[in-house]
Amino acid sequence: MNEEKIKPILNGSAETMLQSFYARALWSKNPKNKFRDVKAEEIVEKLDYDFSNAQKDTAMSSGVIARTYVFDELVSNFIKDNPQCTVVNIACGLDTRFYRMDNGEITWYNLDLPETIEVRDSVYHESGRVSTIGCSAYDPAWADKITVRGKMLFIIEGLSMYLTEEQVGKMLGIIRDNFDNATVLMECLCPKFVNKEKVEKSIKSTGAVFTWGAYSFDDLGDVSRGFRKIKDDNIIRGMCEYYPIYKLAAWIPIIKKYAQKILVFEKM
Repeated sequence: MNEEKIKPILNGSAETMLQSFYARALWSKNPKNKFRDVKAEEIVEKLDYDFSNAQKDTAMSSGVIARTYVFDELVSNFIKDNPQCTVVNIACGLDTRFYRMDNGEITWYNLDLPETIEVRDSVYHESGRVSTIGCSAYDPAWADKITVRGKMLFIIEGLSMYLTEEQVGKMLGIIRDNFDNATVLMECLCPKFVNKEKVEKSIKSTGAVFTWGAYSFDDLGDVSRGFRKIKDDNIIRGMCEYYPIYKLAAWIPIIKKYAQKILVFEKM
C-alpha cells in the first residue's frame, strides 16, 4: 500500500524553503557530485508538490548548493571545536543539516514559522536532541524555548534577504539579549540584487521578494550592535563545486564583491 503524500500549504518566503530543499535533493541524487543528502532524497518523495519551477531554475539551484557547501563546512568545523554545543537553525524549512552533522552529542533546534514547522513535523517527527520551535525569528518568545547547553551556534541561512533591516536587527537582538557564548553564521544577499528576485524564477513564482542585503559585517552598522566580527565569508568556494570553471575567476575582486556573503560573528 502506497503511503499518502503530504501536501504542504505555504506561500511567499515560507514556500521558498521547498525550492531550496528540492535543489539539495536533486544535487544529491547525481552520483558525480560529492555532496550527499540522503534524508532530502527520501523526504522529497513524500511531498505532493510541483517542483517543476525549481527543477528548471539553475540560478536558484546553484546558489543553494554553493551556500550549502560553505555552511556545512563552517558548521562542521564549529561542532568539531565544540562537540557538545547547542545549534539553533533559524528559518530551518525542511533543512536536513542536523542529519549530516550529528556527532551524537550536539543539541539542535529547528526554528521556523508555525505553518512551516507544521509541515516539518508532519514529515520528520523530531524530538530529543533535535527538536522544533514554531515561531517568527524576530519574536522574542522563541528564546525561552531554548535550553542552553555548551557553546551556542546560530545558523541564519536563506532568510535575511526576505526581511527588513529592522527585522534583522530584532532577530540579532534576541540572540544578543538572551544568549552568551553565541556565534552567528548569517547569509546576506549582495545589495545589488535586492528587488531582483525575478532572476531566480522559482523564487519569483512564490511571491517572495528580496528586500535587504549587506556586503560585509561592517555594512550591518547598528544592526550588529553587541557583536564583533570573526570573518566575512562568501559562497565562492561552493560555486566552484557547482561550476568548476569558477576556480579560474574566484580571485577577481568584482566576483568577490557580488557573491552572496556568509558573515561570521560572535557576541561581545
